Amino acid sequence: MNPIPTKDQIRQWITENTTLSAKRDIAKAFGIKGDARIDLKRLLRELEEEGVVEKRVRTYREPGALPPVAVLEVIGPDSDGDLMARPLEEGVDTSFRILIVPSKGDPALGAGNRILARLTKVGGQDYDYEARLIRALGSNTLKVLGIFRSNAEGGRILPIDKGNDKEWRVGRDAVGGARDGELVEGEVVGKRHMGLPQARIIARLGDPSGARAVSLIAIHQHGIPDQFPDAVVSEADALAVAPLGARQDLRDLDLVTIDPIDARDRDDAVFAEADTDPQNPGGHVIWVAIADVAHYVTPGSQLDREARKRGNSTYFPDRVVPMLPDILSGDLCSLHEHVDRACMAVRMVLDARGRKLNHRFTRGLMRSRASFHYGQVQSAMDGHGDAATDALMEGVIRPLYAAYEALKLAREARQPLDLDLPERKIILSEEGQVTSVAFAERFNAHRLIEEFMVLANVAAAEELVRLKRPLLFRVHEEPTQEKMEALREVAEASGFVLAKGQVLQTSHLNRLLAQAEGTEFDQLLNIATLRSMTQAYYNAENFGHFGLALKNYAHFTSPIRRYSDLIVHRALIAGHGWGADGLSPWDVENLDETAKLISDTERRSMMAERDTSDRYLAAYLADRVGAEFTGRISGVQRFGLFVKLDETGADGLVPIRAVGREFFHFDADSQTLTGSDTGQVIGLGQKVLVRLAEATPVTGGLMLDLLSIDGATLKTGRPAGGKYGPRRPAQSKAKADGAKRKVIRKRK
Repeated sequence: MNPIPTKDQIRQWITENTTLSAKRDIAKAFGIKGDARIDLKRLLRELEEEGVVEKRVRTYREPGALPPVAVLEVIGPDSDGDLMARPLEEGVDTSFRILIVPSKGDPALGAGNRILARLTKVGGQDYDYEARLIRALGSNTLKVLGIFRSNAEGGRILPIDKGNDKEWRVGRDAVGGARDGELVEGEVVGKRHMGLPQARIIARLGDPSGARAVSLIAIHQHGIPDQFPDAVVSEADALAVAPLGARQDLRDLDLVTIDPIDARDRDDAVFAEADTDPQNPGGHVIWVAIADVAHYVTPGSQLDREARKRGNSTYFPDRVVPMLPDILSGDLCSLHEHVDRACMAVRMVLDARGRKLNHRFTRGLMRSRASFHYGQVQSAMDGHGDAATDALMEGVIRPLYAAYEALKLAREARQPLDLDLPERKIILSEEGQVTSVAFAERFNAHRLIEEFMVLANVAAAEELVRLKRPLLFRVHEEPTQEKMEALREVAEASGFVLAKGQVLQTSHLNRLLAQAEGTEFDQLLNIATLRSMTQAYYNAENFGHFGLALKNYAHFTSPIRRYSDLIVHRALIAGHGWGADGLSPWDVENLDETAKLISDTERRSMMAERDTSDRYLAAYLADRVGAEFTGRISGVQRFGLFVKLDETGADGLVPIRAVGREFFHFDADSQTLTGSDTGQVIGLGQKVLVRLAEATPVTGGLMLDLLSIDGATLKTGRPAGGKYGPRRPAQSKAKADGAKRKVIRKRK
C-alpha cells in the first residue's frame, strides 16, 4: 500500500491537475485504497479548515500570472453587485481583479470567506480572472481587539474579552504606528510555534477609557458594519419623497406615532375608532400604518445589498448603527408629524372581545397628526395632558385606549407567555458618562402599541398565507423536553407544580408564574422559565410562535430597522400587484439563506448591545468597589454563581472559590450547587448579599464576594491578601475525604 501523501503533496497535485481535484482523483493518483481513504479524508478536511496555502505552489506559468488553482479571499460585492476576490498566495500580485462566477449548488459566500478556486484568465473585461469554486476553506483571518502595550521588541495586545487571558505578540514591523495604551484591532499572522501567538495591528481605535469608546469596542469586536459605502450613500442621497400616484390617500386619517422619548426613528403610526357597523356592536376599527421602505430600497440595489448584510439596526446607549442611511431612517421613511409619507397600512376590524374579524392591506400616503412619546400619552390619560394631547384626546387617544381594552381581553383568552422581566435603561451625560441606571417604567401606552403591532404582524402573516406567497415567518419553537424537565425540577423544589403528560401550552407556564407571584420564588421562576425558552428566529417555513401563542406570525412593523419586515412588505406588494418593487425572483430563491443571515445578525446585535451595557455598568460601578449590594442568583455553573444586582440589573460573578470553604457538587439539570460538608443547596433566584470586589470597565467584568444567602452569613474563602488563589476541587474533596477517614480510625 502506498503511503499517505503529505498536505504539500496534495496541494501540489491540486495545483498541477486542475481537472482532477476530486477526492477519488487524488486517491487514484497516490494509490490510496481501502481504509487509507479515511486518512485522506481527514487530511482534506484539515486543509479546508486551515484555509491558507503556506508554501507557494511551484508550477510552470507565465511570469506574473496567477496559478490555475489558488486560495482566494472573498472581498465582497463591487458597485455592480458582482462578488470579487483577491489572491492569498505569497509572492503574487494582489492587485488582480478576480470575479467569482457562482455555479448552481455553491454555498453562499461573503466578505472574508476563503475558497480554493479554479482560475481562468480573461481579456477585454474590467476584471482579470474568473474564479469557479472548488471548495470553501473555512473562516477568515482571526481578528483580535485589545489594548496595545509597547516594549522594545514591538509590543503586545492585551485582550478586552471577559474571561480571556490570551495575549498576542506584535513585532516591531507590525505595530502600525500604535501608541502604548491605545485600543487596537489586530490580525493574527503566521503560525504559533513557541510562546505567544503573533499579530499585526491593522487599526488604531483610540483611547479605550474614553466615554464613547464603549460602543465602539462592541462594534469592532462583533464585526458590525458601521460605515456606509460611498455607493450606498450616493444612492440614498438621490432619493426623493414618494408621490401619491396610485396609492390610497390616507391623509384624512388621524394617525399618530407613539414612541420612546428618545426615539431615533418613527416607523409606525396608529389610529382607532368605534366600528359603526350594527352587526359588530362594541367593535373597533384599527389602522396601523408602517413606513413604505420598499419604495426606496428596491431589490438588488446598493441600499438593498447593504441592508441585507446588516440585517437590522443595532442600538447602544450612546449611538445607533442603523440598517439604512440616515436620510432614510431619519427622514424619508420616518413618519414625522405634518408631512406626507409613503406607507403600507392595514385596516383591522375587532369585535367587542378584541378578536380580529377581518383585515385589509393597502399601499398609501399618510400624514401624521402628532409625534407623541409614551409618558406624554399616559400622562394625558391620567388627567395631566398638554396642548398637543388635549387637542387629540377625544378623537384619537381615548379611542386608542378603548381598542386596547378590547385587545387585552383577546390577549387574556390567548394566554401568551407573561414573564415579569423589567428592562434597565442606562442614562448618559453629554460627555458620555453614565449618570444613572434605572429600570425603564412601563406604561399602558407601551402595551397598547405592542398589542397593535402584534395584531398587524399576525394580519401580515395570515394575508401572505392566504395569497400563498413566500415570506419570512418569525418562529419561536416550544421548549425542549429536557428544558421543561429542568424547569419542572426547579418548580417542584420551590413547592409549585408544573403538570406532566400534556401538550405544553403557554397557559401552563403562566399558571406556574401566577403561583409564584408575590412569593420569595417569584424571580426564581421568572428566570428559570426564561432560561427554558428557545431563541426566536426567522424561517421561510412556519413553525408558529410559542411565546405569543400564535399560529401565524411575521414581522411587518419595523422595516426601517429589520430586513425581515422589508421582505414581508415586498411579499405583500407582489401579492397585491402594487408595483415592480415587490419580492424579486432572487429574493424568493435565496429566502432560506436570508432567513439564516438575518437571524445571525440579530444575535450579533444582541450580544454587542449586551456587552456594551456590561461595560457601561462596570464603569458606573468602578468607584464603588468594596460596597455591598443585594441581588439574586441568576445563573449557576460549575465555576461559580452569576448574580444580578437589584440596584442596577448588572450581572457579576462569584467564583466558586469564593462561595465557601467546602467542595460543591454541581447539578446541571437543577442548576444547583450542593455543599459536600454542610449539604447547603444554592440555586437560581435566591437572595444574596454581595460585596463588589473588582470592576473592569474595559471588559465589562464584575467580580463579587458572597456575604450571605437568604440572610445566612457565609465564609467567602477569600484569602487575606485580597486576590483569588487557585482552587482545585478534586484536591479539596480528596483532602476532606482523607480527614473523615482519619477521624473514623481515631474513634475506633
